[in-house]
Amino acid sequence: MITQPSRVDVTDAAAALLRELTVKHGPLMFHQSGGCCDGSSPMCYPVGMFITGPSDVHLGDIDAGLDDSIEVYMSESQFEYWKFTHLTIDVVPGRGAGFSVEGPTGMRFLIRSRMLTEEEAEAFGVVQTVRE
Repeated sequence: MITQPSRVDVTDAAAALLRELTVKHGPLMFHQSGGCCDGSSPMCYPVGMFITGPSDVHLGDIDAGLDDSIEVYMSESQFEYWKFTHLTIDVVPGRGAGFSVEGPTGMRFLIRSRMLTEEEAEAFGVVQTVRE
């Protein structure tokens, strides 16, 4: 069976926190807006508390060991900058963003990124142009 590559992943530590937060808040989702300060962190919301629209890109779903996967979105304008990038949601000690559900836990979500491999870029239909 051939598996389709994903643009998003989650660390074990972030998955553990997501399982705890799901018990408290119900199903969750992420939105990566690309703003400044806390707005550049992945924001985690209960499903239905943040409404996505036509200017948001569904990057994929992460498996945190729950019954349902967690959808991850990014604004279309930010996606133009990040379309060659694989994102991994991680968690570190610190104060989370005010609107993100991990805020009161003493932890905060963050994005770790890497460039897509050639195989991933081909699968997603993005071609990098090389300037000479």
